[in-house]
Amino acid sequence: MANVKVIQAKQDAVDVITSKFRESATTVVADYRGLNVAQVTELRKQLREAGIEFQVLKNSLLRRATAAAELTELDEALTGPTAVAFSTEDVVAPAKILNDFAKKNDALKLKGAVVEGRVIGVDEIKALAELPSREGLLSMLLSVLQAPVRNFALAVKAVAEKEEQGA
Repeated sequence: MANVKVIQAKQDAVDVITSKFRESATTVVADYRGLNVAQVTELRKQLREAGIEFQVLKNSLLRRATAAAELTELDEALTGPTAVAFSTEDVVAPAKILNDFAKKNDALKLKGAVVEGRVIGVDEIKALAELPSREGLLSMLLSVLQAPVRNFALAVKAVAEKEEQGA
């Protein structure tokens, strides 16, 4: 009877992890071996403030979840102690926070990620981390969209001033 409960609990855990893989915009997998409690606490705080869920999970459960979510390419990264950051909203934030933290703390090693259903490697995670935040990208887009209107307004103002001087 106890075995049935244990197996059911593990299956429920796999189902939850699978749904997180499917629902998250970005999932980053890292090796946290060598971080002390204070460092892990600080990392969890930074991720929580950004709305990112961070968990230490068993590789066997993760492999079953990646199989169910059809992300088996990520299995190569599932060795050793594994921590996973799930972000449902911001694509860049988990990569940026974990990459910045890894730069300051050599013990944290990025292992792989899933970005919008596509498995990527460490180099791509680092490239993603260098992108501006969502707000930064939106402000750049807004600036580009406003430029023609601003230039037109300046041209109209210059013509009006020229006509006033001529009159």
